[in-house]
Amino acid sequence: MPVPDQDLETPGGSEVESLELDPSGIIRLVWVRGASIDGSGAQLAMDGVNELCRGRQLPLLIDMATTNSVSRAARAVFSKRCDASAIALLGTSPVDRVLANFFLGVHAAPVPTKFFTSHDEAVRWLMSQADARG
Repeated sequence: MPVPDQDLETPGGSEVESLELDPSGIIRLVWVRGASIDGSGAQLAMDGVNELCRGRQLPLLIDMATTNSVSRAARAVFSKRCDASAIALLGTSPVDRVLANFFLGVHAAPVPTKFFTSHDEAVRWLMSQADARG
């Protein structure tokens, strides 16, 4: 499901490149290149995740490669419970790892959350988390 057009007009909404539920049951969130994620953008993304979940607990893969920054307000939004059952943060650079480790070190993630540099490893971990839940 592409991000609705109206979200792209909301402050912060244009930072989401895509948000969709793939055929394997994983929600995929991709931030635009150079995104500076603020509180409203983070909230829009999490609202979109909850809409796709429709009350079900589903794994979430967040592609944060090329993300420029994540504001304190955005980190607060990401530390709140959403309908994701587990979250894999996917990055490619040392900056991505620093951003993810900072977030994970400062905020208690509401669900199992882990940083990966390999897409395949991230997907395997998400599927193992789903299998462990039953």
